[in-house]
Amino acid sequence: METVNQLLASIQDVGRDAVRGGYSRAVYSTPELDLRQWFIEQAKQRGLDVETDRNGIIWAWWGEPQDGALVTGSHLDSVPGGGAFDGPLGVASALAAVDLLKSRGVQPPRSLAITVFPEEEGSRFGVACLGSRLLTGAIDVNKALNLRDADGNTFADIARDNGLDPRHVGPDSKALARIGDFVELHVEQGKGLGQDGPAIAVGSSILGHGRWKISVSGQGNHAGTTLMADRADPMVAAARIVLAVRDTAAKQPDARATVGRLSPVPGGTNVIASRVDLWLDARHPDDAVTAHLIEAIYSTAQEVAAAEGCTAILTEESYSGTVHFDPGLSQRIGGLVPGAPVLATGAGHDAGVLAGYVPSAMLFVRNPSGISHSPEEYVADEDASAGTVALADVLEGLL
Repeated sequence: METVNQLLASIQDVGRDAVRGGYSRAVYSTPELDLRQWFIEQAKQRGLDVETDRNGIIWAWWGEPQDGALVTGSHLDSVPGGGAFDGPLGVASALAAVDLLKSRGVQPPRSLAITVFPEEEGSRFGVACLGSRLLTGAIDVNKALNLRDADGNTFADIARDNGLDPRHVGPDSKALARIGDFVELHVEQGKGLGQDGPAIAVGSSILGHGRWKISVSGQGNHAGTTLMADRADPMVAAARIVLAVRDTAAKQPDARATVGRLSPVPGGTNVIASRVDLWLDARHPDDAVTAHLIEAIYSTAQEVAAAEGCTAILTEESYSGTVHFDPGLSQRIGGLVPGAPVLATGAGHDAGVLAGYVPSAMLFVRNPSGISHSPEEYVADEDASAGTVALADVLEGLL
């Protein structure tokens, strides 16, 4: 029987990013494929039956696949330069929890499955929780198939290259019916648990959040021959838009807005860009406030761009409204993890997508600094072990 810490140690060299630090494990990249194979091998070592569905979701079954099963799991992909725990902690904890249940002599009265969802972070194709969105029908299939990565590859192409048939990608009512209850364990990505007190919390809700692309177009030109007064430079407009995003969000209590990626075209050092694309992440507990925030940011972006002789166009790439987890399931879980506080989160998860279709809940494991999506993300060994015990207790209690 391997502990969660041993399992995580066994993959600690997969996908290390020498440039950014941390890990870069984009969906269907070599590191993520290696982790998928690692999970399949670990599941088979435990006598679980493994299958990959038409959307690339891996299912590892303890018992025959059946409707209304108890399902747990998370993801193995990462943001660029991400931490070691975001995603893999939930997967490794699920494997270790199965070991613990077997050591207790548990014989599940209903089937139990561990799932691994692809492209949870959206770091390759720009839409977070793509696997669970496809499963549930929360994204248009044609839109999903035509998503492109930074190299211009469509999701359809990459899916096909990895054994999926694009003609069959999309809503899967049969697979969805197999989920009677879904519980996802995840590293906490804020400071809600702090450094003292309980190491485990029960999730209550997920902030509404979305991603938008702002394309600022100007006049590409020579950096040496174009006078400053003669420029229509979209990079200058983009810089001012980034500041406007911060300032606009700061005026709205509980709002968060971030520009984490910016891409100039053509991207030469001695070239005035012809276009700059920047990606906006915005979040707020009230969906109406989020909509108002985006309107305000876009209005300012258009004004800033016009002042530089440029134009700005905003496109929504994805949006998920505020999610409240199933109160009955969360209450049962709270009773199975005595002393665990109830905690809302600002981070998106597959459990949040599934919550609109099946009873779903979350467990969070302490991250003492609150830093996530960063190489500094951290979970102490004893807290990871406590998470495994809590997950095992929850699974046993729900079976």
